[in-house]
Amino acid sequence: MNAITVKHVSFSYDDLLILDDISFQITPGEIIAIIGPNGSGKTTLIKQILGLLSPDKGSITLFDKAPKKQRTKIGYVPQRFEFDRTTPITIYEFLKLEQCGNKHHAISKIDTFLELVGLNTHKHARLSSLSGGQFQRAMIARALLHEKKILIFDEPSTGIDIAGEKTIYDLIEKINKERDVTCIIVSHELNIVTKYAHRVICINKKLVCMGIPEQVITQDTLSSLYGKHTGLYHSHT
Repeated sequence: MNAITVKHVSFSYDDLLILDDISFQITPGEIIAIIGPNGSGKTTLIKQILGLLSPDKGSITLFDKAPKKQRTKIGYVPQRFEFDRTTPITIYEFLKLEQCGNKHHAISKIDTFLELVGLNTHKHARLSSLSGGQFQRAMIARALLHEKKILIFDEPSTGIDIAGEKTIYDLIEKINKERDVTCIIVSHELNIVTKYAHRVICINKKLVCMGIPEQVITQDTLSSLYGKHTGLYHSHT
């Protein structure tokens, strides 16, 4: 059974075509990177996987069921999380709000996941005091509280320095391996993609390519996605 199956999906906003006959499958336990230029349809595709939008044509299923029926199994870590920075709330209190009356979200799990993301010693720190990387790790802990089987990370290294960027991607890899979570990374960081993703899906309204990063991220692919003057540089980490 696939974690995600996308079959011949097309979508338009009014008369503007956003996605054009896109199909792919993601198996449980993969780390998948979705790449493409601004306006390529990445955000629209993610919204459809989350069940926030429905395709005009085609279908999307998560573990063979419609996304709206699988919301307990899929989590989203946003690129930005807007909140009032003057709110005097700690990391621990922020995560405690996620219990929402669900008996399975025991307080003990907060410490477990804060330790996993490396924030256990900061649990009483205010959210407003966190660095970009620390805040992103807090958001990952928040998503993990719900024991999701699929996690989508939207530009997870935005606003984070190079050292923090590596920490975030190392954490995603750790979650994938230790907790058997299927991870989808939406990113412009091509050098990171080649290091961490098992497969990459390249879209620009259509499916441009799909496969192992070293095989599909070529100069021709980059030209199709971003224009002929785009080049690939590799990470040395």
